[in-house]
Amino acid sequence: MELETPRLHLRRWRSEDRAPFAALNAEPSVTRYLAPLRPGGTDALIERFEAHFDQYGYSYWALEERETGALIGACGLSHVTFDVPFKTAVEIGWRLSGQWQGKGLARESAQAVLDAGFRVFGLARIVSLTVRANRASWGLMERLGMTRTGTFENPMLPEGHPLRLHVLYEIRAAGV
Repeated sequence: MELETPRLHLRRWRSEDRAPFAALNAEPSVTRYLAPLRPGGTDALIERFEAHFDQYGYSYWALEERETGALIGACGLSHVTFDVPFKTAVEIGWRLSGQWQGKGLARESAQAVLDAGFRVFGLARIVSLTVRANRASWGLMERLGMTRTGTFENPMLPEGHPLRLHVLYEIRAAGV
């Protein structure tokens, strides 16, 4: 399944996406709030995205700017797999190259993904998480109509890691 917005094409991943996505994942404006990827991490990430598509019909889509065809990031849904109280939830997330941030494209893609999550895939609840310092990301969560439900320590990061403390937001399908 692919999604379209006025400025974006959300599509499955292609082999030619690996190098530009690796470059995006190395940008300081992208990585400042993310745990660093291991060598080969971008390829492993794309493989996880594709396996999730195969299993559930949704995952993180490649974000392609419609006018130029440029790969500018990723946005999508994935099942939470680490040990937290909301482990059964589906998470929405986004990642955009620095040159495309601040133009409303994260919101445009996230809104399309939320709509598909509720209307096409029948999800009842979608969560989103980020480190407390990532004001732009949790601000977007609020603009999308998500509600902050608390904080938690990300068990995927070691004790004392500066990115360990996260905020959690959620949104529920209409009528749920």
